[in-house]
Amino acid sequence: MTDDEMTKKTDAATNEPGVSKKPEPADDLVTTRHTLHTPEGDLSYSATTGRIVLREEAHKEEKYDGRKPKAEVSITYYTLDEADVTRRPVTFAFNGGPGSSSVWLHLGLLGPRRVDSGDVGNLTAPPYGLLDNPETLLRVSDLVFIDPVSTGFSRATEGEQAKPFHGFTGDLESVGEIIRLWTSRHDRWMSPKFLIGESYGGTRGAALAEYLQQRFGMFLNGVMLVAPALNLEALFDGEHSNLPHPLFLPLYAATAQYHGLLGERTLDDVVAEARDWSETYSSVLARGARVPDDERAAAVTKIASLTGLSEDYVDRANLRLEHTRVYAELLRARRLVTGRLDTRFTGAADHYIHEQMPYDPFLTATSGPYTAALHHYLRGELEYEHDAIYEVLSRQVHPWSYKEFEGKAVDVADKLATAMILNPHLQVHIAMGRYDGGVPVEAIEYSLDQMAIPASYRDRIETRVYPAGHMMYIHPESRVAQAADLADFVRRASNRA
Repeated sequence: MTDDEMTKKTDAATNEPGVSKKPEPADDLVTTRHTLHTPEGDLSYSATTGRIVLREEAHKEEKYDGRKPKAEVSITYYTLDEADVTRRPVTFAFNGGPGSSSVWLHLGLLGPRRVDSGDVGNLTAPPYGLLDNPETLLRVSDLVFIDPVSTGFSRATEGEQAKPFHGFTGDLESVGEIIRLWTSRHDRWMSPKFLIGESYGGTRGAALAEYLQQRFGMFLNGVMLVAPALNLEALFDGEHSNLPHPLFLPLYAATAQYHGLLGERTLDDVVAEARDWSETYSSVLARGARVPDDERAAAVTKIASLTGLSEDYVDRANLRLEHTRVYAELLRARRLVTGRLDTRFTGAADHYIHEQMPYDPFLTATSGPYTAALHHYLRGELEYEHDAIYEVLSRQVHPWSYKEFEGKAVDVADKLATAMILNPHLQVHIAMGRYDGGVPVEAIEYSLDQMAIPASYRDRIETRVYPAGHMMYIHPESRVAQAADLADFVRRASNRA
């Protein structure tokens, strides 16, 4: 058959003369096998990575028109060889952003290999490295890491728009469909099932717990949320909102103490004082111009004494301390900027009249090690080759749509509450970092306190605070403790303790 005859045959098959039908995208997964030595014994496991096609049911003129490919989603999953799928738990993991890939939880805490990044004051120099992770959650659960659309290697399929995935509901539905699809393909509906999400991944995870139940009838054993952004009103300095300021005060006090601005006072002491005074702080802010001058002056002095900021700065800020400005101001005299996601970190700036922090020293200290490790790991160890840019932190997802919350705060604590009410076996684990300047401990606790659930249900929520930041597993001691806490939680919530 000549080339012309081949072309005519292809054109005829499409019923559109002169138009050749493009092949549909297909999964491109690669599986390798490995052994990890742990104190509890050797783990023999399979690692699979690549992209799977996300399809959406289509209808034309009220008739079913098949499942159309909409995106190719990159995932990496680990399963133990010859495990009983009715007893072996599986955990679905993702980070946040919005716009973050899953590399942080994958290579920082949960996976069988972890990045050698070092910690504040002892950062690893390029080209960094990868280490075995004997504390991996794979000891007690299979693991599935998901990169939402436009992160990692995940992309909308050719000719499709990515924008529908760049918002609260589109993201929820697409990640939920990946979870449903993987569970079905691997016969894991009878397995104990868990979610773990960090930051906006906590927003996603809390909402997914309800969505998976309501949409697919998939009831989970547990949800693990790492530094979860449950109520965004508690985290950002919105116009006319006084909510974040008292919730950030203990974090500011902890940061000031860490950097030696509060003399010989201990961390526990300054945090306790800040927490105790927060209710007074809220009252002062709520009364606004009605606060007497002497009470306002006393508040200025108190805030300055707890935060290490000058009374003049607190006064000029009208007692309202926006966090990215605080991180630019706190160590200005030392010609340093503090981190946001981990306020233990500091960095230099090009000048020191910035109103807001010009960058996050924590992110610059960690993005290099994690990116290098990820690229080597996928190609060199998992044998997956792809020439696209792996979007560790993508800006392409912005502006992110919160249209579902128009006119009200973005708050998913009620969705987690609904999931707990509908599923009386659902357990919740919350991990928090004392030096997390993006999602402080007290902001998370506030969100949990507002959940409308019976008092007895609160026994199903456990919290842990670690002496580190947003990614508390950067801190070696916190990582080991957190890994043990997560493993213990999965065992108990799986009824496998």
